[in-house]
Amino acid sequence: MKISKGNNFVLGMIIILIFSAFILTKEEKLKFEIPKGWPKPNYDLKTNPLTQEGFELGRELFYDPILSSDSSISCSSCHLSYTSFAHTDHRLSHGINGLIGTRNSPALINLAWNTSFMWDGGVNNLESQPINPITSKIEMNSSLTDVVKKLNASAKYRKLFFTAFKDSVVNTQKLFRAMALFTGNLISCNSKYDSVMRKEKNVQFTSAEAKGYILFKKNCSSCHTEPLFTNGLFENNGLGMDTALKDLGRMRITSLSKDSLKFKVPTLRNIEFSFPYMHDGRFKRLSEVLKHYTTGVQKSKTLSPILDKPIVLTSDERVDLMAFLLTLSDKAFIYNANYAFPKNNNK
Repeated sequence: MKISKGNNFVLGMIIILIFSAFILTKEEKLKFEIPKGWPKPNYDLKTNPLTQEGFELGRELFYDPILSSDSSISCSSCHLSYTSFAHTDHRLSHGINGLIGTRNSPALINLAWNTSFMWDGGVNNLESQPINPITSKIEMNSSLTDVVKKLNASAKYRKLFFTAFKDSVVNTQKLFRAMALFTGNLISCNSKYDSVMRKEKNVQFTSAEAKGYILFKKNCSSCHTEPLFTNGLFENNGLGMDTALKDLGRMRITSLSKDSLKFKVPTLRNIEFSFPYMHDGRFKRLSEVLKHYTTGVQKSKTLSPILDKPIVLTSDERVDLMAFLLTLSDKAFIYNANYAFPKNNNK
C-alpha cells in the first residue's frame, strides 16, 4: 500500500507520542509496594525515598568493579542476577587476587525485610552492609576513602550522583543510600507459590506440590517461615564443623558460647537457583539437603531444639517436598531486566 505524505505525518506523530510516553514512564517515581499479606519491612524507605535515578545509580555501583582496590571485583562477582543474586560457580566466595573466602555467597532477596545481614549477623543495617565486602582483605580489599576518591574523580559518577541526589559530590552516605535503593528493591514475590496464595485464576498446586506443602508446614516452617521463608534468626542446624574452615558462626560476633555453630536461616525463595547450599556451600543438590535433615543432623549443645526430634520422610514424601520447594522459584525475578547488568555501564 502506498503511504501518503499525510499518513507519514500521522505515523510520525504516533512514534513521537509513543517515545514521549516511554520517557514519561521512565521518569515516573518508583513505588515500593509491600506484597499482600507480607509484614512491614524493617528498612524504612521514608528516610531514603525511592527514585528511578537513585535505583539506577545503585545498580551501576552494584555491577561496577570500581568498588574494589584494583577494579577487578564487583558486588555482582559473587551475586549473579540469574542465580537469584547468589553464586553457583564456587562453594566459597572468591575475591581479589584469586583469594578464597570462608563462606558461600547468600542470595540477595527481599533484603528490606531483614533485621540482620551476613551469615553471622555481623551487620544490622541495609545501608551499612556493603562496608564489609568493600573493606574485606579477601573480597574487595579497598577502603571507603579510596572508593569515594575514585567516584569523585569519575565524570560519569559525578553526573549520576547529581541526577540522583542533586549534588555531584560523592560521600559515603550517598554511596550507601544509592546501593540500598537497588538491593532493597530486589523483591521476589511472583513464584507459583505466590500465585496460589493469591488465589489467581487457573493456578493451583499439583497433587505432589500440595502434599509437599503439607510436609513443609509440618517439618520446615518453624525456621523457614512464610511468606519470606526465613524467620531471620540464627540456628544450629546440625552441620558438622568444617575442620578446615573452623567457622563458629554467630559466636564470632557475640563471643557467646550459646551462639556456637549458629548461622542465619536463609530464605528458601528461588532455592532452585541459589545452590550450593549451607553457609559453606557443602551441598550441591537439594536432595543432599533433605538427606542431611533426615539422616545427617549432628547433636550438639547448641543444636536447634526444633531438630531434636528426627525428621522422617519416605522416598515419595521427599519427592513431594522437593516439588513444593520448586514452586518457590520466581522466574520473573530471575529474568527481571531492571535487576540485570545495566546496558550503559561502560558509558
